[in-house]
Amino acid sequence: MNALSQKLRAQSSRAVLRALGWSTLTLVLTIVAVLVIWVGLLWALQLSPLIAKGPIDVWNWLFIVPAAEANRTMLLGNLMVTLGDAAIGFVAGLVVALLAALAFELNKGIEHALMPVAMLLRSVPLIAMAPVIILIFGRDFWTVAVIGGIVVLFPALVNISFGLKSAPPQMNDLVDVYGGGALTKLRKVAFPSSLPAFFAAVRISVPGAITGALLAEWLAVGGGIGGSIGGYIPQAQFAALWASVVAVTGASLVLYNLIQIVEDVVLARMAMHPQKGV
Repeated sequence: MNALSQKLRAQSSRAVLRALGWSTLTLVLTIVAVLVIWVGLLWALQLSPLIAKGPIDVWNWLFIVPAAEANRTMLLGNLMVTLGDAAIGFVAGLVVALLAALAFELNKGIEHALMPVAMLLRSVPLIAMAPVIILIFGRDFWTVAVIGGIVVLFPALVNISFGLKSAPPQMNDLVDVYGGGALTKLRKVAFPSSLPAFFAAVRISVPGAITGALLAEWLAVGGGIGGSIGGYIPQAQFAALWASVVAVTGASLVLYNLIQIVEDVVLARMAMHPQKGV
């Protein structure tokens, strides 16, 4: 048994290292691809250099010009505010989506009653609902949570619900044979089977939460990158505008790939150490 256990641990470690390696390589290649597309589009479209800034212009604004330190401080401060607002919407939307998906799995009547309502609300543009949300919740924390949560909620709900339904029927039958109930099926079969879909929902939710935060800052609460961008264009601060876009895009890419790394590691370990028993 000791030899088998050591072999399993070694295989698990190799699987985790492979997952980390591929995820890191994917992140690097994604960043390179974004830079190439950015430079290529500027060259192909022949936009005015006064408005269209390239990677070198953004680098100079952040590190070369006399006000570079103040620029970095301002940009980092705005980015932290936006990431904080995004975290609020991300947590709110993902928690509601997870609870709703679990309720749908436990009671099909709830799903049949609420899923059409959710899809109907999803079809309404968020920018059209924003004035109503601001009127109800004001221009503070709750508006950020609601707007960001709505952006995250619907894609996450669909993905998690699909994942919970992907459990093999034979596994549910086995739980029935051993006398397990609906909660046991959910805990032992449905939720482990839904992990790939759950991580997919989390990955999709990260850029969605940042988009929701930018929208909430722009329309309601101000501050952060979303609240600042509106002032850059009238003031012709195009380098600051492009640097803000780069900061948001970079943060989205890094967070997305960090979640991908966690997903690869978790799924690799689960593949080597499946759950025992029911």
